[in-house]
Amino acid sequence: MDRSARSIEYETMLLGRHRQLTAPRLRRDGDQLDRSAYILLSRLEMDGPMSIGQLSDAFRLDPSTLNRQTSAMMRAGLLERIPDPEGGIARKFRVTAEGGHRLRSQRERNVRGLEKVLSGWTPEDAATFAAFLKRFNSDIERLEGRSWPRP
Repeated sequence: MDRSARSIEYETMLLGRHRQLTAPRLRRDGDQLDRSAYILLSRLEMDGPMSIGQLSDAFRLDPSTLNRQTSAMMRAGLLERIPDPEGGIARKFRVTAEGGHRLRSQRERNVRGLEKVLSGWTPEDAATFAAFLKRFNSDIERLEGRSWPRP
């Protein structure tokens, strides 16, 4: 398994590099989200409004880091702060209509890029690869003790 682990390590490093190189380029209208905004908006889209503390637990990031990220995203009109819908004291962050639009737009561009890469694959190979990626990520989440919501 050591050989396989080394191969997977190298290939995931390349995957991250290729993702950066093949990601759709920034459009003139500035519609592209940076990686952290894309991930944070995706999590809020799946889980609904979350406080800084909940985001800190979910992402394993320091609250000060999340405060900087959420402040920038609020200035960009991607997030808004709302009272806790469940009546708690902490205010929560919710995706704005603009944030939702930009997230969906970015996701569609990402999917179109992946479809180009997978154009020579059989549907069965693509489904198998997707299943293995899900299993790989789920096993990481299991070891961390934190699962990520999925559609």
